[in-house]
Amino acid sequence: MRVVFAGTPAFAARALEALAAAGHSFPLVLTQPDRPAGRGMRLASSAVAQAAERLGLRLFKPATLRDPAAIAALREAAPDVIVVAAYGLILPREVLDIPASGCINIHASLLPRWRGAAPIQRALLAGDARTGITLMRMDAGLDTGPILAMREVPIGGRDTAASLTASLSELGAQAIVDALAKIRSLRAVPQDESRATYAAKIAKSEARIDWNRPALDIDRAIRAFNPVPGAESRLGGETLKIWEASPAAGTGRPGEVLDAEAGRFVVGCAHGALELRVVQRAGGKRLQAADFLRGTPLARGTILETAIPGAA
Repeated sequence: MRVVFAGTPAFAARALEALAAAGHSFPLVLTQPDRPAGRGMRLASSAVAQAAERLGLRLFKPATLRDPAAIAALREAAPDVIVVAAYGLILPREVLDIPASGCINIHASLLPRWRGAAPIQRALLAGDARTGITLMRMDAGLDTGPILAMREVPIGGRDTAASLTASLSELGAQAIVDALAKIRSLRAVPQDESRATYAAKIAKSEARIDWNRPALDIDRAIRAFNPVPGAESRLGGETLKIWEASPAAGTGRPGEVLDAEAGRFVVGCAHGALELRVVQRAGGKRLQAADFLRGTPLARGTILETAIPGAA
């Protein structure tokens, strides 16, 4: 098929690579414009742009698809289908109507649960037991179109947003290749609006750990915010990122260091405790708890505080 592919992060790049390996042609690949990234904040191309360049595909990086020039370029590409995966720009009705076989979105949740921008993180935060990939025929709404295919996976007890994104990117790549191979026989099933939930974009303020919450809730938050934006607390007036932790036995005041000996770093929560395993000072490297405590000895009773907005 002639496929116009629209996507931005690594999650989407994997689907592009799989479709190319399956023999589809790409008159055009859409991705978002280059953005500043890294400590130097230099302009960097997206994972999809890098994949398209490796494959020798024609790239287009419009700031919006409402521009008449962008719409004209898509019409000129004459796609059979437009495949969208974590693109980040709205497809207006004029674009949705271009391909004969419509526009198909690869969404990282079991729709209608977790429509929106952050389905993987929201599933982890909610403690969902399962998630998956939904292929949806796009309409003018936010992830409201009819479902073409769905694949489920369990959410492991130690899954992070990073690990779940990696597994779902593979699942999504397999699903879209299979779907395009039998596109004429796919049956579109309307979503059940009564079951819809929304996955709002993650705000950085959500990553500030509130030790007045149960240990299980904080553990889920740490995993949901790994790798972005990274869960954080305050220790001695400095921001401390917490990348890995696990529920532990212990009781104490919320945020109180209950154990900082023999390499263990245990902190009290409203219910239960957490053992911090990988942490990072602002501007420093990620360290195993034992290595961190060798450089920063802590007394029992020390209090970790909720991170302050705007703190370094």
